[in-house]
Amino acid sequence: MANILLGATGSVAAVRVPALFEALVAAGHAVKVVATDAATYFFDPASLGEHLVRDADEWPGREAGHRYERGDTVLHIELRKWADAFVIAPLDANTLAKLAVGLCDNCLTCVWRAWDLARPVVLAPAMNTLMWQHPFTRRHLKAIAADAGAAHIPMHLNDQQLIAQMNDRSKTLRIVSPISKTLACGDVGVGGLAEVADIVTAVGEILDKVKG
Repeated sequence: MANILLGATGSVAAVRVPALFEALVAAGHAVKVVATDAATYFFDPASLGEHLVRDADEWPGREAGHRYERGDTVLHIELRKWADAFVIAPLDANTLAKLAVGLCDNCLTCVWRAWDLARPVVLAPAMNTLMWQHPFTRRHLKAIAADAGAAHIPMHLNDQQLIAQMNDRSKTLRIVSPISKTLACGDVGVGGLAEVADIVTAVGEILDKVKG
């Protein structure tokens, strides 16, 4: 099938990263996971074994005094070369903001900044309802969509219409809408991570769309 780089960020929904990893593998994909340090608070890194990449892996031996030497691999570039698609699920509000403005202060966001824009991306946001409803969220999604070829989308659309337009107008971007549920914090509303099966389906659809 495809080489999938699964990005995991510091939303509580990162508890579902191992299940999403297994579902992508079951769908026939080769999968590596690049996780922010915050994300690994919500799942056991050992559960992903050698498939997991963390920030510290960018600088092997640093604590022992090792320094970069010419010819050493640059991990975020190697991950970008390996991956056919970049899936960030869950995508928290903090990382969404970083992606939108090009900040790259960890391995995951460095992969994003170095990403080949001709390759597909799937984003599955997950955050508190008021964070999702904050005006910055729409601005950031629109900025990302514009870079992916989905420009000039009107702001008056509701959330579902907005995301549908972004997905329809971009060949390489697929946003999987968050769902309404009782969130981990106890609030009830939109912001929960989409179902694992729906994310896996979105990955297959965007891969087919790019091939077509």
